[in-house]
Parts: sequence; C-alpha cells; structure tokens
Amino acid sequence: MPVKNRFAELLPEITAWRRDFHENPELDYAVHRTAGRVAELLRSFGLDEVVEGIGRTGVVGVIKGRSNTSGRVIGLRADMDALPIHEKTGAEYASKTPGVMHACGHDGHTAMLLGAAKYLAETRNFDGTAVVIFQPAEEGGAGGLAMVQDGLVDRWGIQEFYGMHNMPGYPVGAFAIREGAMMAAADQFEITVTGKGGHAAKPHEAIDTTLVAAHIIVALQSIVSRNVDPLKSGVVSVCVVQTDSMAHNVIPQVVMLKGTARTLDPEVRDQIEERVREVAAHTAAAFGARAEVEYERGYPITMNHPEATGHAAEVARQIAGDVNMDMLPLMAGEDFSYMLNERPGAYIFLGNGDTAMVHHPAYDFDDNAIPAGSSWYAGMAEARMPIQG
Repeated sequence: MPVKNRFAELLPEITAWRRDFHENPELDYAVHRTAGRVAELLRSFGLDEVVEGIGRTGVVGVIKGRSNTSGRVIGLRADMDALPIHEKTGAEYASKTPGVMHACGHDGHTAMLLGAAKYLAETRNFDGTAVVIFQPAEEGGAGGLAMVQDGLVDRWGIQEFYGMHNMPGYPVGAFAIREGAMMAAADQFEITVTGKGGHAAKPHEAIDTTLVAAHIIVALQSIVSRNVDPLKSGVVSVCVVQTDSMAHNVIPQVVMLKGTARTLDPEVRDQIEERVREVAAHTAAAFGARAEVEYERGYPITMNHPEATGHAAEVARQIAGDVNMDMLPLMAGEDFSYMLNERPGAYIFLGNGDTAMVHHPAYDFDDNAIPAGSSWYAGMAEARMPIQG
C-alpha cells in the first residue's frame, strides 16, 4: 500500500483546504469557523453521520464500510486549533488574524484527515466503521479530554484510536514511532513565597523573599539530578519569577514562581510532585519564610500501546518503505493521551522536512507531506478493518 494515487489527484484540493485553515486560524475552543468548514466538507463527502459540538466545538464524522461483519470501530483523530503567535512566514496564505497562527501544523492534520475521509467515503473498502475526529483545544485546553467526557468513546463505540503529528527535521513523508511513552505528562506548579517586606537598606529587618525564591529555584533542580533514577526522565523548569514590588529598593513581601514538570513515567510523576512540595516548603522554612504550592496535573503521558504501535508502523512502512521505530520520546505534552487512556491506540510522527520547528513564528506545514499523511489515516481504517473473503 504505497501512497494512494487518489491522494495525488486530491492534493490540490486538500492543499487549498489546508491553506484556507492556515489563513484563518482560531484558538483553543473558539474554532467555530474551522469546525463549521470541517462539518460542511464532511457532509459534502456523503458521510453517514456528522455531529458538531462534541467537546464544545469538536466535530465527529462516521463512515460505514462496505460491510460490517467485524463490528470493529476505529477512531482517527486530528486537531484544529492554532497558537497565539504572530506569523513570520511571509506566505501568500499567511494568517489574516494578528497574533494568531497555525504554528504547529494542526491545519495540515485537519486537511489530511479530511482528505482521508473523502477517500474512505468514496471507496468504503473496509469491514466496519471509521470515525473521524476533529478536536479543538489541543494547545493547553484539553480538548481531547472534553471530547472523551462528552461521550466520544461510548456514543460511537470506538475500539481503537490513531493520531498523527508532523515533525520538522524528519524527511517529508517519513514516519517515526515508538512503543510505550511517546510524549510526556505535562504538569504545572505555582509557588507563593511569603516573607516580610522591607527596605532594601535594612535586610536584617525583613525576610527576603527574593533570596528565598532563588534558593528554591536552585533546590528544585536537585529533584531530577538527585532524586529521580538517572535511567528515567524528568524535567523541572521554573519559567516565571514575579514579585509584588517593582521598586529597586524594596524587599518584596511576596514572590510568585511558576513552572512546569515533565515526566514519562507515572511513578516519577508522583515523585516529582511530592518533592516540589517538600523542597519549596522546607527551603522557605529554613529562611523563616513560607511557601505555598499549587500543583496542577495536566496532560497525561502519551502511551502508545505495543500491538497498536505495530499496526500503525506497518501501515506507515507500506507507504514510506521504512519507519523509525526507535524515535526518542518527546518531553512536550499531547492531549491525544486522554483518548489512549480510554482505548488502545498509537500516535505517530510524519516528517515535515527541513522547516522551522513547531511553535516558531516561521514554521509552516509542508503540503508535500499530505499524500503520505492522508494515506496513513485511510490505511489505518483499511488495515484494521479488512474486507473479509
């Protein structure tokens, strides 16, 4: 199953969809135009069912195969939302919305799955039901969780989930995947350090929260280096330091620290949360200050199921000829993890060529990757639900 000829024929049309989405990016759950256009196209393809408003603004399409002796239902997912970044690509189809752009290729994911949906609706060369899922709010809004909580799995009886993301730095049309942890759990914390404010000329009369905060920042780095098994992964980053005074001669009463913790192992995730709380509280206490920690768990670990990983890789191998099965996991988060927590499945990466990295203002999705991506989406439905006899 190489790249399907139909997608070479559809490439100009799919590219036009992609560039339209790119020119009109939308954030988080406010993907009203995008979702509306997706639903309109799905209906024009002749899908058996198109439902809007799943997970607030998600769209679900149902395509019944030529037969259904297997009773299988396979979910194929793409994300639709953009990022709050000012675009610097210079493309003729660049974002028309100031400060918002498709800097992560979700426009490409959506267009490729639309192409696959059109093909599957035309051919129906499978035995079962394909469910195409267009999700909002991947970029921090947990749209995947919202769709699951809105009945995505049970309403359509989905048995397996498959998703894809483009990857700059990999050759266009190449695929990479791994079993197990593919992307990290992404948690965040806020540490409020309270001391005793005062005049910078009289530090002995104050409890210097800036000094306490500095010691906490340094101490937090010991968690990964001295508490986590060196053969396992973890990242603790303090990204914001904010005081309640902007004066150069005031020792602030309060300092706020904000950061993130990334892990690939559930036990390490628990361990880091516990240590962040302990390190902050005890370091502050040593200086006579107080530290209060708010720790919020974000996206779970994106965990590829072994058998499903093999299925996803085999379809990719038939398209590209070879698949990198030893891709290193990424410490970024991905809310497809919520779907993989519900049912077996896998998440694969598709090469985007030598482009700027995702989340960069000069990033752009390479339309030459569309035939391979659409072929993989369609191929997953056909391979997991083959016609019998």
